[in-house]
Amino acid sequence: MLFNSFEFIFLFFPLAFIGFLLISHSSWAMRYQLPLGWLVLASLIFYGWSNPANLKILIFSIVFNYAIGRGLSSEQLKQPTKKLLLTFGIFINLAALAYFKYANFIAENASLLLKTDFNVGKIALPLGISFFTFQQIAYLVDTYQGKTKEDDPIKYSLFASFFPNLLAGPIVRHKEVIPQYENREIYRFSSQQLAVGLTIFFMGMFKKVIFADGVSAYVSPVFNEALAGEIISFTDAWGGAIAYTLQLYFDFSGYSDMAIGIAYLFGIRLPLNFNSPYKSISITDFWRRWHITLSNFLRDYLYIPMGGSRRGEFRRCLNLLLTMLLGGLWHGAGWTFVLWGGLHGAYLVTNHQWRRFRQHLGHDLKQDRWLLRGLGWGLTFVAVVVSWVFFRAGSMQAALSVLQGMAGLTLGADPSNILELELTDLVWLALLLAIIWFAPNVQEWMGTYSPALHFEPKPSDKWSDRLLKKLQWQPSPTWALAAAVITVFAFLGLARVSEFLYFEF
Repeated sequence: MLFNSFEFIFLFFPLAFIGFLLISHSSWAMRYQLPLGWLVLASLIFYGWSNPANLKILIFSIVFNYAIGRGLSSEQLKQPTKKLLLTFGIFINLAALAYFKYANFIAENASLLLKTDFNVGKIALPLGISFFTFQQIAYLVDTYQGKTKEDDPIKYSLFASFFPNLLAGPIVRHKEVIPQYENREIYRFSSQQLAVGLTIFFMGMFKKVIFADGVSAYVSPVFNEALAGEIISFTDAWGGAIAYTLQLYFDFSGYSDMAIGIAYLFGIRLPLNFNSPYKSISITDFWRRWHITLSNFLRDYLYIPMGGSRRGEFRRCLNLLLTMLLGGLWHGAGWTFVLWGGLHGAYLVTNHQWRRFRQHLGHDLKQDRWLLRGLGWGLTFVAVVVSWVFFRAGSMQAALSVLQGMAGLTLGADPSNILELELTDLVWLALLLAIIWFAPNVQEWMGTYSPALHFEPKPSDKWSDRLLKKLQWQPSPTWALAAAVITVFAFLGLARVSEFLYFEF
């Protein structure tokens, strides 16, 4: 079920929300079991709506990982046994993910390598399996390390299946949300909670259906032509690449905002997943702002366990490359995703070496002048745009075709004018670029109410920050009108309902 669908907005969500409030009002004596159980039931219905056959995969994942978690938190098991149990739990999780997501990819490449015709058949990818698998692996590791534990099957089931973040994140840590289930205030109706949650939800939907879907018309023609082997012109290549850069951001960050808004309506704060990543001044800064929960997962459960930066500079660079290669493979079963991850690994290694070189020269990196910061921002943005070409292209050849056009290597050829960009198209793309570069993000607009975890507005005396503070959302007629306009345009965009891009990964 899509957040941007009529059945979700007018049927599923009202029933889930009203039912939660009614049950909460009458079940205080039952220690929240009924309202939490209601959300578990709603989440399972939400997941199985479009494909009920996938529901058994999610239920197996929940039951299996809950059982492993109970064993890992048991005081009767010795440490070596717990280590074996953790290894077994991670193996089963990754094996299930590998089967559904990578079996065809592995079989295809094995056939090419061995020159056979081995075929495993078409295996449908269950929605959200990459997200709820990683989320539960993190829970198992945290439980093994004694950082968390869970004895209540209803709480655990809700942690693993909560519908706002089930299909495309954010990836939530167990210790981040379980204490919130025990907060009495979330079981009481709050008009402020309702206003803030709905505003964030419709802001996210506006970003998806107006910005992301609106710019998608510039993306597919270019990459489809590249996939067909056509020559891509300089303007088409850059137009398609920048359009996809915008589409992916507004699509995925829009989903994350909608997830945060829905969860906030239930009194639950999800972690922040995006923090204006295209304002980054370095590639390291970019990965602190883009898909934050995945970045944190890769850092805490892959990069650091491999040794991080503790075993010398060479191992640090190698660990960065391996982490990003696996991060690229997590996004999709294809060599273009692996290369995308490797490219970002190379970016990070280069960035770290540049920082070491400057520190060796005695530069204070925190005191960079505006010109140097501007150059860092421009270089980072171009590097990210180039990397997205591999992320979007359907094949290596298609990616190289677009990159050749971006590099101006097709200027002597006679490529067709695919996009036929007019002045209005250029203005539209420029407006979207201005929004991502200069406008506050949704969490900054709503900063007074801190709707997302791990985001607290930093106090500052800059005139721009003082102005933003005055313009932040508040329950007022002006903001009510603005929210109403955003909502109307978002509903008008529902005439062309489309899936979120990260559902493919």
